[in-house]
Amino acid sequence: MNFLDFFTRLLAATLAMGTSLTYATLGEVYTEKTGILNLGMEGTMLMGALAGFATAYNTGNLLVALLVAMLVGAVLSLIHAFLCITMRANQVVAGLAITMFGTGLANFLGQRLGPATNNFNLTGMNLASKFDNIAIPGLSRIPIIGALFDVSVLTYALYFLLPFAWFFLYKTKHGMVVRAVGENPRTAAAMGISVSKIRYLYTTIGGMFAGLGGACLSLSFIPSWNEGMTGGKGWIVIALVIFSAWNPGRVVIGTLVFGGITSLQFSIQAAGFKMVIPAQFLGFSPYLITLLVLTAMTIINQKKRGSFASPTALGTSFAIDDK
Repeated sequence: MNFLDFFTRLLAATLAMGTSLTYATLGEVYTEKTGILNLGMEGTMLMGALAGFATAYNTGNLLVALLVAMLVGAVLSLIHAFLCITMRANQVVAGLAITMFGTGLANFLGQRLGPATNNFNLTGMNLASKFDNIAIPGLSRIPIIGALFDVSVLTYALYFLLPFAWFFLYKTKHGMVVRAVGENPRTAAAMGISVSKIRYLYTTIGGMFAGLGGACLSLSFIPSWNEGMTGGKGWIVIALVIFSAWNPGRVVIGTLVFGGITSLQFSIQAAGFKMVIPAQFLGFSPYLITLLVLTAMTIINQKKRGSFASPTALGTSFAIDDK
């Protein structure tokens, strides 16, 4: 295998890996733009992966599986929204509780929703169909960048969703309302904006995207169910939101970087190249880079006085009962 083929396959693997991260990160951007911090992404993605796989396995319908995964993600985020918005609980504690609850529930249900022939365990079961890649004739044969045109429909959808998210948040009136709620909820309420409704809505939407991101893993990238199959990706999502500076237009950069690092080990092994870098190092490198990115962003933010500042009201409760 030559280096041209290697980089083409690496980009293809990066796109496959990055798809789930991108959906979840986009959802978290929507949520945090309203001032709600949701650290329950890991548990929500895991529940989405389980819900998607269990539905697809038992019904054979991939579209229904996606909808169920999004619904499950929305329900978990609604619980988080109720705790943080209505009950005004600490958002960090509530998010961690959602992660622990979602992780435990997914592992429990994964041993209860399978076939009787496998002791009702979903682990080790295979799907009759999955979201396969769809190659665009001609474009998919271009060296390296051709990988962009030989992906699943889930990845193709992101080519439209990411520009739309940026346009919506920064170029529309409603997007301005969302950002106003996250920056100064008191002023937004004084202008007649229902802060609670906006926060509930976009926390729920964020959960739907997180559930969809989890389903991408179990229905496309790794069409199976395994306990803990998200492997900490929900925590990387939190770092990616900071890396992207809460801007949907920059999300793709972060997901390509993190997805590429994660895929590098498998691409090197598949190409038959000698592993100069230990496989264990490549395995934990995404989390090491997460720490480095967070540190770098903090330093840059301090020197440039808010260049990568989070929404002003992020993580804070709004005490006034709005309409």
